[in-house]
Amino acid sequence: MRHWLVAAVVVGIASLDPGAVGAEENPSQRERLYELFDRIWDWQLSSFPEFATYVGVPGHDDRWTDVSLEAIAQRQRDQRRFLAELEAIDSSELDADAQLDRELIQKGLQTRIEGFQFRSEYLAISQLGGAQQEVPQLMASMPANAVGDYENMLARLRAVPVLVEQTLILLDRGLSTGITPSRITLRDVPQQVRNLITEAAADSPILRPFAEISDKIPANTRKELRREAEQILVADVYPAYRSLLDYLEETYLPGARKTIGQSAMPNGKKWYAYNVRFHTTTDLTAKQLHEIGLAEVERIRGEMERIIRELEFDGSFAEFAEFLRTDPQFYFDTREAFLSAYRAICKRADPELVRLFGRLPRLPYGVKPVPSYMDKSAPTAYYELGSLAAGRPGTFFANTYDLATRPSWEMEALSLHEAVPGHHLQIALAQELEDTHDLLKYNFYSAFVEGWGLYAESLGDEMGFYQSPYSRFGRLTYEIWRAIRLVVDTGIHALGWSREQAVDFFKQNAPKTEHDIIVEIDRYIVWPGQALAYKVGELKIQELRAQAQRRLGSAFDVRSFHDQVLLRGAMPLDVLEQRVNDWIEDFDPPEIADRTRN
Repeated sequence: MRHWLVAAVVVGIASLDPGAVGAEENPSQRERLYELFDRIWDWQLSSFPEFATYVGVPGHDDRWTDVSLEAIAQRQRDQRRFLAELEAIDSSELDADAQLDRELIQKGLQTRIEGFQFRSEYLAISQLGGAQQEVPQLMASMPANAVGDYENMLARLRAVPVLVEQTLILLDRGLSTGITPSRITLRDVPQQVRNLITEAAADSPILRPFAEISDKIPANTRKELRREAEQILVADVYPAYRSLLDYLEETYLPGARKTIGQSAMPNGKKWYAYNVRFHTTTDLTAKQLHEIGLAEVERIRGEMERIIRELEFDGSFAEFAEFLRTDPQFYFDTREAFLSAYRAICKRADPELVRLFGRLPRLPYGVKPVPSYMDKSAPTAYYELGSLAAGRPGTFFANTYDLATRPSWEMEALSLHEAVPGHHLQIALAQELEDTHDLLKYNFYSAFVEGWGLYAESLGDEMGFYQSPYSRFGRLTYEIWRAIRLVVDTGIHALGWSREQAVDFFKQNAPKTEHDIIVEIDRYIVWPGQALAYKVGELKIQELRAQAQRRLGSAFDVRSFHDQVLLRGAMPLDVLEQRVNDWIEDFDPPEIADRTRN
């Protein structure tokens, strides 16, 4: 899933007044809990208007998050006060569901507050995110049905210079304190900015929504909206981006650190240990994760070797990997054929879901190419959540940059991960949960979300995929890729590995193309710990499924198991384990005729 920026705006602190807890004189502990959740949710929408746009809540679409130092400090104070209020609620007086809700929100607040010490806000730009990507991405995701929607876009365009100015302040603070991305990873960022400053304003990716204004809007109004958007872009937005470009090229990149490991930054060892806990929701150490990764690489490598023997390939693993990287039979000549192949895989997956899941989401999804202004440094694919409220489908973005690096043998596993039964199914189901507070529908615990995505790849066997030995090898390539992440992420950030060591280890154990490998390694460098989430989460879900199958025997129902995993939203792995264990203890075989499906 794509890591999209959730940034924020200053809000009125009157709403945080503990004395405003409900209209009743003596509310119950449960009423206090959910009234607090209401206020946290409203605060989140107001503070992070981009998030409000993504989830489809109107009223915030004309602003960017305020990322000034003052606003960041205020939001940190707000969250500490929320936590204090939450901890003052007596959990012993709550029912089991409310206790779990309280625990989930408390864990999230505690973890975020612990992270305030590390000043991650200074890392405001990388090849994977920042003002050069978030502006065109969000503009393309905004409601676009009425004149008011386009007026919101114009308001956001006018506010881009302030967003860029605040970003420059954060970058400068980072530069002065040694908190920057590694210089090598920033090499494509200036070009990402240049890609937005087109000679003809109408050609800028930022104004793409204005090229397709709804026919419901009168022609004269459409023309005026386009004219005003182009005027703002040229007069206000372009100068801001040129300032950013100058700063990046003349000051930031030359001054950015040459080291690659997070441990080399101020308080870096402690910071990486925090990131490991944050992304895995476990207490596993970097050394333990490194060893798990090595063991998984060895296991999966053995399965890959068996397929090579099955194919009677006359050569070594390295030679087979080179064959997969270079043989024309595995590659597409056109973007259209490439995207059509992905869409065909998704169409094959959709009807198989009913055999594995008791409930399916209503929200549709589609397949689109990664935007060209960022595709060179973007990963192979990512998912962007949709919104029923906003009328926006989920989107599986496939990278069409350099088709000679996009082999067909990886497509089935990647589609199952990003679309269904992976990210789209899990995230859309969470959004559509009834009797669940909105605050809990949008929990994005990396180990759960990405662990589910990797687990979903393995479900392809049960869905009729991986019939070709090359496709089976592709699935194993993707699994070993996530095991490699455990090794190289901890290697880079805790064990002193060089970038070259990480690239070489990847090349030795997976046939992914060199371009993909370099993009991946640079992603791990700028996003310490996130890459650990996939294998850790998948191993836990596989462990829980095996445990349920062993204990329930013939009564085991995979649809019931998947419902237990998914129908409470994302959660830390220890909470998930307790939930599944409770389900096993209380198991009552369901009547198939009574299954609920949307």
